[in-house]
Amino acid sequence: MNPDFSRRALLGGGLAVAGVALLSGGGQARPARLPARAAAAASGEHRLSLVAAERSAPLLGPDRPATPVWTYGDRLFDVVRIRQGETLSVDLENRLPEHTAIHWHGLRIPNDQDGVPFVTQPPVRPGERHAYRFTPPDTGTFWFHPHCDTVAQLGRGLAGVLIVEGDETRPYDADLALVLKDWRIDEDSGAFIAFSTPRGELRAGTFGTVRSVNGERSPRLPAPAGGDVRLRLLNLDSTRVGDIGVEGGEAAVIAIDGNPVAPFPLHGWRLGPAMRLDIVVRAPAPGAELRLIDYFAAEPVTLATLVGAGEPAKKRAFDPAPLSRSDIPEPKLKGAERLSFAFATASKEKAALSVAAEYGDALAEAMLDSLCASSSVNWSINREAWPSSAPAALPKPLALLKLGRSYVAELSNETPHVHPVHLHGFTFKVLKSSQRELPVHFADTVLLTPDERITIAFVADRPGDWMLHCHLIEHQETGMMGYLKVA
Repeated sequence: MNPDFSRRALLGGGLAVAGVALLSGGGQARPARLPARAAAAASGEHRLSLVAAERSAPLLGPDRPATPVWTYGDRLFDVVRIRQGETLSVDLENRLPEHTAIHWHGLRIPNDQDGVPFVTQPPVRPGERHAYRFTPPDTGTFWFHPHCDTVAQLGRGLAGVLIVEGDETRPYDADLALVLKDWRIDEDSGAFIAFSTPRGELRAGTFGTVRSVNGERSPRLPAPAGGDVRLRLLNLDSTRVGDIGVEGGEAAVIAIDGNPVAPFPLHGWRLGPAMRLDIVVRAPAPGAELRLIDYFAAEPVTLATLVGAGEPAKKRAFDPAPLSRSDIPEPKLKGAERLSFAFATASKEKAALSVAAEYGDALAEAMLDSLCASSSVNWSINREAWPSSAPAALPKPLALLKLGRSYVAELSNETPHVHPVHLHGFTFKVLKSSQRELPVHFADTVLLTPDERITIAFVADRPGDWMLHCHLIEHQETGMMGYLKVA
């Protein structure tokens, strides 16, 4: 059975949206046209101070031992909201015991702002500061996180949410960001346990011991009774893939990785690490409940519960307003150059090889830094693995792309495990899958299931070295990473 439009008919015939994406006979969706954006973009500057440091959080509950998390502010997963057109000016101060940086996940920004130590910027050493400044071109739900020693830094909670507003055609009654993340915690002491294990590195990753939404176990959240609530779901876990559904009410998908789609009923959606899903739910009556469920488990898990509060809204058919379309470059499929990227295990020979330096000593320094090198080599892209600490050179790019050209790429999974594949700096168009009925949509991360082939297309419209990797972090950090060079 198709895992993305799965076994639960949660809406029945209740969703009355004229612009629903229709599935063609070939398993590929014909996307309906979204409304144009009417409001003018904002201007000005949004200043943000982030201090990466250790703080405490009651992840096991208010009456249990606290956990020494790493965060950018006084709260877990600070939510930063700006308007489309505003310039984000960020001052990062590093008070951690190791170097760090910030990758702005999903944003189409200049390469020198992408936040990959040794590749796009120097690492921010303990006690140092670094400034980021860019104007996000797109609305949507994004996030930010480190890009070296990610398994430990993200594992300790070092991440934040960035929302770029300006896509709504009609205001929703509430707008909530829900961060899904597991934690590797000893439940007696509250201390972290090993973030990675040899078995997890070689298989489907090392799973957490405590599941949370916004740092709480199965939180209960008030929602305006009978209103339409926008839920921005962000899977910031390093490993877990969820099959997201709703019980106790109606729900529709309105954006994937922050990119608007014509609303379609939520019958389940596979949400891998780093992926986002914006849905609209009809909040329940006063005192009643609607549950957000993960079905990708031995038993369904309630992630969060919305409880209807206040005077009920006037009863009306569930017909969530679509978002306005984004101005993402449309790839020209006719005449586009073809690429292929095979995600596979690494051969013993490749794991032992050093890769020759191509760009000189400055970038070669990357491989001398243990935080940014692979801890071991288990995985590969196109038979090339991101080197371990043994080589002293940045590997060659996976592909050389010409600035301004359109590309069609086939991503193929040659392993028995899933791989959420993320491309930095570009929003690609998901065209089709060899196994599943996926709607045509824009994304920055797509989930490759075992033996699956997914075809994407994008315009290489900005120069630089752009990372391509699996966002199951133990796979990324043991070889399944490379980069595309656009010039």
